[in-house]
Amino acid sequence: MPELAQSRIAGELQQGIAQMGIALGEEAQEKLQSYLTLLHKWNRTYNLTAIRDPQQMVSHHLLDSLAVLPHLWEGRWLDVGCGAGLPGLVLAVAKPEWQFTLLDSSSKKIGFVRQAVIELDIQNVSVYCERLEEWRTTEKFDGIISRAFSELGKFLRSSSKFLAPDGRWVAMKGIPLQEGVMLPEGCKLERVVPLRIPGLSAARSLVIVSCSPSQPLNI
Repeated sequence: MPELAQSRIAGELQQGIAQMGIALGEEAQEKLQSYLTLLHKWNRTYNLTAIRDPQQMVSHHLLDSLAVLPHLWEGRWLDVGCGAGLPGLVLAVAKPEWQFTLLDSSSKKIGFVRQAVIELDIQNVSVYCERLEEWRTTEKFDGIISRAFSELGKFLRSSSKFLAPDGRWVAMKGIPLQEGVMLPEGCKLERVVPLRIPGLSAARSLVIVSCSPSQPLNI
C-alpha cells in the first residue's frame, strides 16, 4: 500500500476514534493499520470482503468494530462468524487484557485471521475453523458477539450452550425492527444502543440480550 494511503488511513483512524470518544494507544492504532494493510493484500486474492478501498475499510471495518467497545465488559469473549476477524480481532487489539475466541467455518477467512494473529503478535486470541453447530468446547464465555448473523433468534439459540451463567449476547445490527418480540423464551432484551460510525451513513445498533438463570433458554 502506498505511503500516502497509509498516512491517510492513520489520520482517518485517529480522527474516527476521537469522534467516538474511544481511548486507543499508539501501538494499538499501528497494529490496526497493519491489520488493514494485510487485509487489503489478502483481499486481492482471497476475496475476504466486498470492500476494496483501504480508506473505506477504516470506517466500515475498523471504526464499525471499535464503536461497540464502550458497551462491552471485561472477560472471555466469543466472536461467532468472525469472517476476516471482525469485530473480534479488532477488539482483541484494543483490549489486550481480555480474551477472545474467534470462530468461522470459512477456511480461507480463518487462514487469514491466523496469519494476522501471527504477524501482528496478538497474544489474547484463539482461532477455530468450525461450524458453530458442530463446534465442541467446554469453555463458557462472559460475552458472545456477532456481526454476521442476520436473525437474532437463531444467533441466540445456536450459541446458548457456550454462554456463562451471567453472560450476555451482543448482536451488531442495523436498526432492529420488532426483534424483541422474536426472542426465544428465557431471553431478555436488555437494551438497544444506537451507534454512530464516522464515515458510515448506514444505520448501526447494538442489541444486548441476557438469559435468565431461573429460566434456561428453550432451544
